[in-house]
Amino acid sequence: MDLPTGYDFTGTLGQLSLGTHDPCRRFIDGVFWHAARTPDGPGSLGLHRDGRVEAYGPGAEWLLERADAVFGLRDDLGDFRELARAHPVVAELAHRHRGLRLPATGQVFPHLLRAVCEQKVTGKEAYQAYSAIVRRFREPAPGPHPGLLLPPSAEQVASLRYYDLHPLGLEQRRADTLLRAARTPWPDREPEATARRMLALVGIGPWTVAEVMRNAHGDPDAVSVGDYHIKNQVAWALAGEPRATDDRMLELLEPFRGHRGRVCQLLTRAGIGAPRWGPRAPIRSFRSY
Repeated sequence: MDLPTGYDFTGTLGQLSLGTHDPCRRFIDGVFWHAARTPDGPGSLGLHRDGRVEAYGPGAEWLLERADAVFGLRDDLGDFRELARAHPVVAELAHRHRGLRLPATGQVFPHLLRAVCEQKVTGKEAYQAYSAIVRRFREPAPGPHPGLLLPPSAEQVASLRYYDLHPLGLEQRRADTLLRAARTPWPDREPEATARRMLALVGIGPWTVAEVMRNAHGDPDAVSVGDYHIKNQVAWALAGEPRATDDRMLELLEPFRGHRGRVCQLLTRAGIGAPRWGPRAPIRSFRSY
């Protein structure tokens, strides 16, 4: 597969992983591995830095047909380069990180599982719960890496109860949200219907919707409203303001409508963050829902 000049392999595909030890999606020996349950069965997809692709299992063909989307090659920059000129920082980042793309797996529930685990907790707590749920079923993905695990299916998660999820790290609020999500059919190929259906569920709000839409469908406008850090990150980068509200963040992002989420991902990729109020002040990375 031909990758564009300057393609950001690590930055693009790293957006799909919850940390470097994500049991379902991670880099192994320089190759990005993506385990999935497809309509044809389980499979794993290996994406190489030079554009080579390999796939295994009954779902291999399904994954190969969508490998370009996982690479982020279906990501349409459209008029973003022109919009980026509205702010010198965004213009500079759009140039410096022009190889960053938004990947899209085309699958909703695996990302919804991850997003619910991340609601209103620290990154460490989110990873522990997510990893524990995946390992609760512990199904190795087809392919050369037995440590790569399949994400649990919605049906598997729906078979659980709160008392099964509590020892895995989910309190009742997130557990109930996850169970409601697992018992809801998700139209993987209908982004607008997916977003509406998510918002109709108790326990799911704009933050969760944005996280899922960005990773499942590569939505460039998905803004994680309610995130503890992103509003401050945007305000600091675009206005020199160390703290902000979500409304202020959206105001600053308005000139980039259609690509507001892309701007947030560029800021993250560049490592731009708002200053802390004091030295050695611990910052807990709480997310909304």
